[in-house]
Amino acid sequence: MLSKLARNLLRHLASGKFLRPGQRVGVAVSGGADSVALLRLLVELRGELGIVLSVVHFNHKLRGKASGSDEKFVAALAEKFGLPVHIGRADVAAKSRREKSNLEDAARRARYDFFSRLVEQGIVDCVATAHTADDQAETVLSHILRGTGLAGLGAIHPRTPHAIRPLLTVRRAQLRAYLRSRKQTWREDATNQDVSRLRARIRKKLLPLLEKQFQPKIVEHLATLADLAREDEATLAGFAARRCSEIASYENQIVRIPIEALLAQHDDRAFAALAPRIIRLLAEKMRRRPGQLTADHVYQVLNLARSGEPGKLLQLPGGIEVRRERATLLFLPAGSARAQSPLQFSYPIDFVAPETRVSIPELGCVFRLRVIDWPSSRRDTIGESRSTLDRDRLRQPLVLRNWQPGDRFQPAGRADARKFKRLLSELHLSSWERAGWPVLTSGGVLAWARGFPAAAPFAADESTRTGIVISEEQL
Repeated sequence: MLSKLARNLLRHLASGKFLRPGQRVGVAVSGGADSVALLRLLVELRGELGIVLSVVHFNHKLRGKASGSDEKFVAALAEKFGLPVHIGRADVAAKSRREKSNLEDAARRARYDFFSRLVEQGIVDCVATAHTADDQAETVLSHILRGTGLAGLGAIHPRTPHAIRPLLTVRRAQLRAYLRSRKQTWREDATNQDVSRLRARIRKKLLPLLEKQFQPKIVEHLATLADLAREDEATLAGFAARRCSEIASYENQIVRIPIEALLAQHDDRAFAALAPRIIRLLAEKMRRRPGQLTADHVYQVLNLARSGEPGKLLQLPGGIEVRRERATLLFLPAGSARAQSPLQFSYPIDFVAPETRVSIPELGCVFRLRVIDWPSSRRDTIGESRSTLDRDRLRQPLVLRNWQPGDRFQPAGRADARKFKRLLSELHLSSWERAGWPVLTSGGVLAWARGFPAAAPFAADESTRTGIVISEEQL
């Protein structure tokens, strides 16, 4: 006959569609009370659920002989119920030192990497972990204390691609009472009593205080808050993902996003929540190593988009660089060849049509070369006159390319040609932006350069009959 707790869990599993008959479920058992209770409950329910169980244990090697004793305890428990056991081991302390990461975070990642490998190798279909309602409440509070947004309030998710958490509606005390009724022992982790750690202080001091003096149902209320936050976050994340796919472009290891398209979301109050989420999505796509993006990092990126100088660089956690390139933000791996090497491109132009468009993927833009009737259009093009070329003075080959060392240029209004590198320095551009600065050559001579008047020998004047105007648009 099923216990009351098992019956309640069965209804919860059915309502949430956590499991289906025939699934191979690995139960993550540390040896502690919660995970041992989860194992016994699923053993009790495996006939009703039609699932195949095994035991999963990960030895972090953090507590010396105690870690080894935990492993032996779990193996013996698996043998007691006739279940296969899958054991992973890692020196998490050494891993944390190598990565210069938080020890608890390193332990969690090592553990979940092991769970993921079991699923990816087809050994189990999913891993069930024993997170409880108390764990959920503690996580919400810890996130609030550290500073969080809507995603952080969602805390522990009932499902991830490789794991399920069927006990998030169950209190820790219920599990211990269940184990005592079954005369089942468990292992105690002494580090859980260490109140120098934030999580232990929340568990031992803050939650009991809130329950006793403020709200007896604080754990249930915090769990409900997490549920509601996840629902809202999922909706906004869906909107952000769709918008990101519309405005971001991907090229090799680089992601480009037009600043105007990004800030349109941020400046519209109805969609103000999307811009930070888009930044987080892009950072997650580019992340090459562990690192957590904080709200401060996101605001730095938004500030770079709003008012940052072209060429300015931000370093983000996870091995990511964000650069501003004129009207575009670039997300790219830190120290990548793309970040270190100048842009190289060269596009010949067969200029015969009234309008020619030249796409430059390297810059994320398109240059439009438009033929105009200079005398009759003069009034309409006064603002363009300094950058308008005389078509009849141009010679083939016409090439739109990046500037190169040794280039010389004489903008209209200057008495003589100067090194183009020196002219660029007068614009106060970063080395990053200077690297791919576009120029147009006529017969090997610079006739036009972005941001400058047309070259004096090619500039339109009173004798010009047909002009060429060059404009730039984002891809």
